[in-house]
Amino acid sequence: MKKILLLSDSHSYIDERILEYAKQADEIWHCGDFGNPAVIEELEKITTLRGVYGNIDGEKVRKIFPEVLRFTCESVEVLMIHIGGYPGKYSPLAKKEITENPPKLFISGHSHILKAMYDQKNSLLHLNPGACGKEGWHKMRTMMRFEITNDKIENLEVIELGKR
Repeated sequence: MKKILLLSDSHSYIDERILEYAKQADEIWHCGDFGNPAVIEELEKITTLRGVYGNIDGEKVRKIFPEVLRFTCESVEVLMIHIGGYPGKYSPLAKKEITENPPKLFISGHSHILKAMYDQKNSLLHLNPGACGKEGWHKMRTMMRFEITNDKIENLEVIELGKR
């Protein structure tokens, strides 16, 4: 079993609450728009960090993380893309990746809109943790945590971090 903390759109912001939740996770997954390599450094001090770069991320972040990340956690194939859309409204890149090789879990960020949706057509779970940072139009800062045991995604929780 792996405990996952899922965040996105930190936009150079990290605080003690995020770090406290990170300390409870086996892995931290960040869906892009880190904003600053210092965010990466803080999270990597705690545990394994996986991520993709976002549209605001500069050259330093883009040298560390790819645009598209595929990996397996336990027995769950994961696809992560910052600008990915959601079921029925995937971005062209996400649609291509999902069509060619559907994952069990598709994660995106960018919109600052928290979503957890099952895509019947592609038999996958889509997650967008919203935005944990203070930049953007969202009102509530959010992230998610869940567990992966073998091929099961379980105990999904939405974490509200307070108003932006």
